[in-house]
Amino acid sequence: MPKSINTIVLTVLVSIIAAAASADVKVTPLGSHEGEFCRFDRAMIFEDPDGTRLLYDAGRTVAGPDDPRLGKIDAILVSHMHGDHVGDRHLTAPGAGTCSKPDVSVKATPNTNSVNISLKTGAVIVTGSEMPKFFAAKLKALGGDPKKSQLVRFGANKKIGGVTVTTVPAVHSNGVAGAMIGGDLGKHLDEAGLTAYAGPPTGYVLTFSNGLVVYLSGDTGVTAEQKIVVGDQYKAKLVVMNIGDTYTTGPAEAAYVINDLIKPTSVIASHANEVGTEGGKVIAGTKTETFIKATKVPVHLPLSGKTMSFDGTGKCTAGC
Repeated sequence: MPKSINTIVLTVLVSIIAAAASADVKVTPLGSHEGEFCRFDRAMIFEDPDGTRLLYDAGRTVAGPDDPRLGKIDAILVSHMHGDHVGDRHLTAPGAGTCSKPDVSVKATPNTNSVNISLKTGAVIVTGSEMPKFFAAKLKALGGDPKKSQLVRFGANKKIGGVTVTTVPAVHSNGVAGAMIGGDLGKHLDEAGLTAYAGPPTGYVLTFSNGLVVYLSGDTGVTAEQKIVVGDQYKAKLVVMNIGDTYTTGPAEAAYVINDLIKPTSVIASHANEVGTEGGKVIAGTKTETFIKATKVPVHLPLSGKTMSFDGTGKCTAGC
């Protein structure tokens, strides 16, 4: 009899542990080279415990709509219209080229990588500001459904499966290059050295069904909203922070955002514009290392293809 009771207790404990693990949010970076953090790496897939899967900033490292790493995608989030985020070109295949110089020679303009992925997977494109009009027009012109481009502006939210999505302000530019417009208009814009305006860029706050709140910074400088909205209102516990400098917050500025404004449980470094790792280990003297050393909470590396799991408090439970 005692042996039977022990067996029952063990079975219950295993079930509890399995249930807890299934309640975690999974984050899988889709960089250019497996197991590394490379120059163009931005893209990540977020999977809710209910199976809803969101692709963030597909950029250039998702090898088009047929990339075998994609799987089911329910929504695509685009922080802004620059080519390295929306995808003006992309990898010929995962691992093509080198970590410092990925082979992103496949042109995706004027469609963009994000639109092509939406057409293939059926995913909605969820963006703020004036970007939904651009994506709706692209989808319609290519025979897709313009209603797959959906708006969520700052202060509002939209539910995608088990995930609540809202946008928050980012301080950056958001011009649409002529190559993405095509035709005479695109040609004339390029000749004049101008870009079309797509409204302000955005960051995202995602609230998952397990209670985890995630802030995706996009390309931004330091903003007051990072404290007032992201930290105080939404109380984000996991942050994906761009640290590349010049084009976005540098490592010291990004550390200030984490340490003093948002104060999350964990942070994932992103958009370093460098080879941040070798053999999966951070390289000494890099911006990535500077950010890690300056940040008071655990910093997790977005190693391509390596899935990380986070509980509702923002603590990494596996893969970090």
